[in-house]
Amino acid sequence: MLYKFRELWEQYQSFQRRLDVGAKTLLLEEGQRSEHYIYIEKGAVRTYFNNNGEDKTVQFFFEGEGLMAIESFMNDAPSPIAIETIEPSVLYLLPKPQVLEMVARLGAQLVPLLVQRQIHYMHEFVSFIRDTPEQRYQQLLTERPQLILRVPQHYIASYLGISKVHLSRIKSKLAKGKRHF
Repeated sequence: MLYKFRELWEQYQSFQRRLDVGAKTLLLEEGQRSEHYIYIEKGAVRTYFNNNGEDKTVQFFFEGEGLMAIESFMNDAPSPIAIETIEPSVLYLLPKPQVLEMVARLGAQLVPLLVQRQIHYMHEFVSFIRDTPEQRYQQLLTERPQLILRVPQHYIASYLGISKVHLSRIKSKLAKGKRHF
């Protein structure tokens, strides 16, 4: 499946716009309409929303991954999230008409990818309800160590739903626990 997607993606190269951008570049503002699929060749991106003046990070994306504000993109509605680079990044933007054409050409072959993404989000949702912030941080350490190394701590704290101070306490507690072994 991935091979077919890459092959098809290359067929749409003439429609893609390459962006070389710095860290903290806003790619989509909350409330704007999403008109592009964003592919990350190099760098890191986060999605977030504003909650009473405070950013709440929803997700992180890295090299070889793509994203869009799906609700906005598919429903031609204002985006409930913003998209911003975390690091200097090389991105490719594919406009909505070509994305929809590509999706139509792939058809049912996209279903496993969509199901995999849905399962991922469901696991995150359940973890947010069931697990403590410390358990969620430990999961990040185990399952996504590159995130811990590349993403600023205040974004990780926001993603975990805690303050930077609370994250520092968790990290300190985990470091002390390792020293006792």
